[in-house]
Amino acid sequence: MQQYGGGPEMNAGIYREGTEKTGGRDALSNNIAAGKAVAAVVRTTLGPQGMDKMLVDSIGDVVITNDGVTILQEMAIEHPAAKMMVGIAKTQDDEAGDGTTTAVVLAGELLKTAETLLDQDVHPTVIVQGYRMAQEKAGKILEELSFAVGPEEREILTRIAGTAMTGKGAETTKEHLADLIVEAVSQITDEEGHADVTNIRVEKKVGGSADDAEIIEGIVIDKERLHPSMPGSVTDAEILLLNAAIEMRKTEVDAEITITRPEELEGYLAKEEEMQREMVGRIIASGADVVFCQKGIDEFAEKLLAKAGIFAVRRMKKSDMETIAEATGAPIISSLDAISGEELGYAGKVEEKRLSGERMVVISGCRNPHAVTLVVRGGTSHVVDELGLAVEDGLRGVGAALEDGKAVAGGGAVEMELSRRLSAYGSGVGGREQLAIEAFASALEVIPRTLAENAGLDPIDMLASLRTAHEQGMTTAGLNPETQEAVDMRAAGVIEPLRIKSQAISSAAEAAAMILRIDEIIASSGAGAMPSEEEMAAMQAMGGMGGGMPMM
Repeated sequence: MQQYGGGPEMNAGIYREGTEKTGGRDALSNNIAAGKAVAAVVRTTLGPQGMDKMLVDSIGDVVITNDGVTILQEMAIEHPAAKMMVGIAKTQDDEAGDGTTTAVVLAGELLKTAETLLDQDVHPTVIVQGYRMAQEKAGKILEELSFAVGPEEREILTRIAGTAMTGKGAETTKEHLADLIVEAVSQITDEEGHADVTNIRVEKKVGGSADDAEIIEGIVIDKERLHPSMPGSVTDAEILLLNAAIEMRKTEVDAEITITRPEELEGYLAKEEEMQREMVGRIIASGADVVFCQKGIDEFAEKLLAKAGIFAVRRMKKSDMETIAEATGAPIISSLDAISGEELGYAGKVEEKRLSGERMVVISGCRNPHAVTLVVRGGTSHVVDELGLAVEDGLRGVGAALEDGKAVAGGGAVEMELSRRLSAYGSGVGGREQLAIEAFASALEVIPRTLAENAGLDPIDMLASLRTAHEQGMTTAGLNPETQEAVDMRAAGVIEPLRIKSQAISSAAEAAAMILRIDEIIASSGAGAMPSEEEMAAMQAMGGMGGGMPMM
């Protein structure tokens, strides 16, 4: 059996006491096992019939989801190679907005097929070279398989949104939510056809049902005005954003004030009121009639603001402040002394409205008109959180399709066609790289195979059916779990942005190559021992059953 890296005689005596070192094939096996274990955990969540995971943290908080990146980020993963798999999911989520499970499952399968080649004494460098050739060729084939999509093609965009939400707890209201997503995106699309979906906020509220979801033109803040005497609505609002408290500061050191007479107490309180009048006076002098404060506002200052007819909200989230700043053009002021009146933002209207039975603040008619809020509702916090994730995936999927102007058929169709064409490409390459290219092609079939397994179908029969359809020239043939047959995914409306597939394949190939190039693991003293092969096998078994990875 081949050994990669230096032997023990080359490394003796150079490490700190307690350092653990694993080299050669043992290091590769250890890392490959970790990668496969992570892939096994999320594999059962893939597709419309994918299962959910229940994640319970150390304080008892529960998260129920089948979103790949959420699952991996919530897990306490320690193994360095496993962390690289988590990195795949995060990169996929950042770049494409969806397809995180696909990327991780594919990376795990690439490691699995590489392990078979390693057993045949194929060197890791040869495998990595073959994988890179296959990745590059796959990118070109994907471009050929893609088709154009634009802002005017509402039906295709709705299908893309629906595909992104499939299997994520939104099945009963998927069509309604998909229509809302496309409508929201159309409202923020500029004349050149560009749509920045970060301008669309998703506000999640417990209560009602998923059918109660709605679009609000403007920014919706889950807050109420401070005082009932404040105006409920302000037109042509001059907005001040404060990251400074409108209240008395607490001393940084312990201090004690001794008051012996009533007039001393009155004088102390009068001084406090005077200082707060001065604070509020600066706000009034600026000309602001709406104040959003990230910190606290004292009760006395609150009354002064109400008396001046100023609409005020306190304890704002940083993310909300940044959203309002971008929409209204108002900078966030960190000190009351810096208020001059020149830093006010503008909105056509700021009002407190009752939405779905709850009072919220709505900011509309902003300087940046591309501001839309999608209010999502559900019966429980777990339901609404999952619906929120589904809607965000749908938004980013539509945004990616519009930004690139290209989409592909889903349902495993792309992976099957890639597998077929890459196998043919590998035959023409020859040499040992051919083995790696064919292994890459074989690994791509894990996606339709997993879709079949998660739907309770026979994966061998379904793969045979798909291969036959693709060999007959049906390049968009994918798996329909309901009819249990190969169908035209584009005609069936199962469509995904090109970016999701290209990024998933790219990320998976790069992560597999990085893991395969590691020939030695050196764990410094105190870094913790690497899991044994038995522990890895146990983790993989738990992952396959839908369990967690407590030993990582």
